[in-house]
Amino acid sequence: MADLTLLLDAMHRGEPDAAGALLTQVYAELRSLARAKMAREQPGHTLQPTALVHEAWLCLGHQPFENRAHFFSAAAEAMRRILIDRARRKLAAKHGAGAEHVDAHDIEIAAPTAKDDELLAIHEALDALATHDPRKAELVKLRYFVGLTIDETAEVLGISAPTAKRDWAYARAWLFREINSARQE
Repeated sequence: MADLTLLLDAMHRGEPDAAGALLTQVYAELRSLARAKMAREQPGHTLQPTALVHEAWLCLGHQPFENRAHFFSAAAEAMRRILIDRARRKLAAKHGAGAEHVDAHDIEIAAPTAKDDELLAIHEALDALATHDPRKAELVKLRYFVGLTIDETAEVLGISAPTAKRDWAYARAWLFREINSARQE
């Protein structure tokens, strides 16, 4: 991880080979995190871990990162947004977004999966948590959307593992309450 910090510093200074070296170093880890996230998706999904990593990398661009926590936070946010956009597109297809009118007997209608509804509910609750407690929201992004362990998340956020465990328990309870209250409305 020290090499990652040095590469981020080199990229920040504008060294031409730093971005390529950074990608080489983090690609395997980002791909394994994406693979872990995609394993929790519904069978038959069309987005593959490699595509998720590539899209996330493109979203990250060549922006400067302050440190490895900032980099992994940005990667988590990029993966989250990609998965949210994918779920929204699938739900929009259910409602006929951009489709021409045809007889329903002639086509199969795409229906959202329970995972898409769940993902959007988590996204909305997570935005609310971010206004309430940004660090806990960041912890949820790293755990849920990137698939980091408690210890890895604690390291990225620069907090102790016991603090990360407490924050995780609090955030899960807060999100559960928020999602349940939104469903009752």
